[in-house]
Amino acid sequence: MNIIYEEGHVVTQEILDKMTQAAVYAVELEQLESERCEISVTFVDMEEIHELNKEYRDVDRPTDVLSFPQFYDLEEEIPEVGEICLGDVVICRDKAAEQAKEFGHSFEREIIYLFVHSVLHLLGYDHMEDDEKACMRAREEQIMEHLGVFR
Repeated sequence: MNIIYEEGHVVTQEILDKMTQAAVYAVELEQLESERCEISVTFVDMEEIHELNKEYRDVDRPTDVLSFPQFYDLEEEIPEVGEICLGDVVICRDKAAEQAKEFGHSFEREIIYLFVHSVLHLLGYDHMEDDEKACMRAREEQIMEHLGVFR
């Protein structure tokens, strides 16, 4: 798994390692070769995530995480050789810290959860319909449990 972290990332190496473990497990659950997969991750402040959310989702407020999938059809479009660029993840560190406090768990857990959630979006999961949401939540819990990161 090749995860490209933009310069100036603002989390510990331990969190980065857990994020890598999460991504590897998530893509392998989808029957992809993790060593061929690539994800870009950027940590931003509240102002930047607000601007991105407004520009790309037409939502005029900050959010916690944004996913920009490459949108492969997992059965038909994955190249047989070479790198599989799954897409980009943008995480707002400040929003994650706020939510960790609000939900009563660690900052580490919140960052990892947001990353897992976003990786699943890169893999084609969504939560717009109840059945999709249930499937995505179950997969999130499976990955978090595998990592040993609990609420």
